Amino acid sequence: MHGSHQSAAAASKIKSPPSLAALATQSLTDIILSGDFLPGDRLVEERLCEQLGISRPPLREALKSLEYAGLIVQIPRRGAIVTPLTQHDVFEIVTMRRDLERLAMQLALPNLNSDRLARCYSALEAMDEIVPTDNEAAMTRAGFEFHISVVGLAGHHRLETAYRSMALQLELCMAMNNRARRRLEDLTGNVERHRTLLAVIERGDCAEITDALDHHGSETFLIDVVDQLDGASDESAAWLERLRAHAASDSGARS
Repeated sequence: MHGSHQSAAAASKIKSPPSLAALATQSLTDIILSGDFLPGDRLVEERLCEQLGISRPPLREALKSLEYAGLIVQIPRRGAIVTPLTQHDVFEIVTMRRDLERLAMQLALPNLNSDRLARCYSALEAMDEIVPTDNEAAMTRAGFEFHISVVGLAGHHRLETAYRSMALQLELCMAMNNRARRRLEDLTGNVERHRTLLAVIERGDCAEITDALDHHGSETFLIDVVDQLDGASDESAAWLERLRAHAASDSGARS
């Protein structure tokens, strides 16, 4: 009886509201993952204080939290910037993502596990629920979880762990992509694009799935945004040139 009283007392404790720093941390995370800042963009404290309606102390505490999480870096005499990604970084991230997703499909087919497929549908439902909120940052996070669930169709723990290890970098790329696609689709369109991909995966045709992954629209930012990033390499430059040529060929075929 004594134990049950303790449990009831613990459950009835009034929880403190989030601190200003915690609220600022969430707001800044949302701003970055919505694509409003590119990797390498400077976060000006004065402007952020005005935008968020807070003073510098809670903002600086929030910036420390984001630095610990890896979303920003502090540069001496320059201040905080969104974690930089070079053109070569994006080349590595996107090509690794592509190969991990293809490998997952090869391992998952031809007989998709129903429980793992249900996880994909749950991820889609979570995306559907975000649409009315118009929260682009939440959609970025939910989109990543959808792709994790697709990789999870393989039932390969190490493969999923490798994919999740790129979570922050992939979310930054997804945020850039969502920003680039604002002129093409709203959040409803974003969800439908992922729903279409899942329908193709369910049909189980490897060639169709590979084509769907290549034309999923998750790399729109490569054409529109990546030129704004520093740090090109011979490999990334040649890769981007191939992507542009491929995009131009697709556009010509559609017209």
